[in-house]
Amino acid sequence: MRDVILSLSLRSIRIHFLRSVLAALGIVIGVVAISSMGMMGANMTLSVTEELSSMANNLVVRAYTGGAGFGGGPGGSGASGGGDEFITESEFREITKIAEKYGLVYGVQSESDRIEVGDRKGRATVYGLDDKVIPSIFSLSEGTFPKSTSSVVIGPTLASRYSLKTGSRIDIGDPDKGGTTTVRVVGILEERGMSMDVNSDSAIIANQKLFNGIYGREGEYNQVNVILSDINDTQKVKSAILEKMNRKEETVTIQDSSRMLESITSTLSTMTTFVMAIAGISLLVAATSIFNVMMMSVTERVREIGIMRSIGTQKSEIRKMFIYESVILGVIGATIGAILSLAIGWVVVLAMVGSTDYFFSPPSLVYIPSAMLVGIVICVISGVYPAWRASSLDPIEALRAE
Repeated sequence: MRDVILSLSLRSIRIHFLRSVLAALGIVIGVVAISSMGMMGANMTLSVTEELSSMANNLVVRAYTGGAGFGGGPGGSGASGGGDEFITESEFREITKIAEKYGLVYGVQSESDRIEVGDRKGRATVYGLDDKVIPSIFSLSEGTFPKSTSSVVIGPTLASRYSLKTGSRIDIGDPDKGGTTTVRVVGILEERGMSMDVNSDSAIIANQKLFNGIYGREGEYNQVNVILSDINDTQKVKSAILEKMNRKEETVTIQDSSRMLESITSTLSTMTTFVMAIAGISLLVAATSIFNVMMMSVTERVREIGIMRSIGTQKSEIRKMFIYESVILGVIGATIGAILSLAIGWVVVLAMVGSTDYFFSPPSLVYIPSAMLVGIVICVISGVYPAWRASSLDPIEALRAE
């Protein structure tokens, strides 16, 4: 009897083919929407995580500013002013003693300043770093690292913005406020992307002698960076620095890049869930369509149901017949939606994320079967009431129906 019931379900779908196609189309759209948004979020999360993981072993130590945060200057620099906003040379040495056995420790000086290239004017962050440290944390796309107090390297974004190349000259400073210093570009750095320690892509990197010659801030650091050899030492080093430096009073604060990574991925996950919820509205529309199709099917087949009941067909079998119809519509719609999701999802990810490197990774593709399952379940739920109503029809009254 089960095969006969399934055949009747298929027959009903064929008879009302256009109506069934339109109902299944809603499921197709819903599955594509949820899958595409889910894959976009997954690819965005994986891409950002990969980019941030390279700096997840960084600790950034800054002067405690009484709850004023990490300062408003570029690259995390404190505002210009009182010495309390900087880490002193003696504090830098103390931090180095604690952390140097766990990795590379270096001080960072930074200042946002006016620059002039030919007749073009603008602003950029100028960093002052130890000569020996610069080659350890940056890679060059062309040129060499600075070896004198008149040479600098620059980030690729800054180079592109002002059409700079090796040998170009940059005037740093305001001629109306203390004069300018002319430096020569000897190298252009490789792109680093988003970074917590030193935002070099749009910056000028100079050695500390040049920086202090311009700004007179010898022995004052905006931050001290620790690049750990083993990321598992993060909490140990962080605790040791805080215990030593903040023993008597709050002197420094530490920003743990792994915490920032967790925060960003959590935010992206929340955004993805929200976008998927909006996309899921299309499935609610599809559910209404399926429900309407099934109710119309019950109304049109009242006499057929009466005949089936009069020859001994059980209520459960009548219910199955209508449930089968909704399942078939759901499976067909979800399958087509899954196939289209691969093509449409690829386009969405490429357009929104800019890369499809992680498109075929499990965290991305898992959204396709998940969306299919949701679509099929919604179809089944939409068919439950019409199936129950069909099975509850009185056989005698059903036979009298025209």
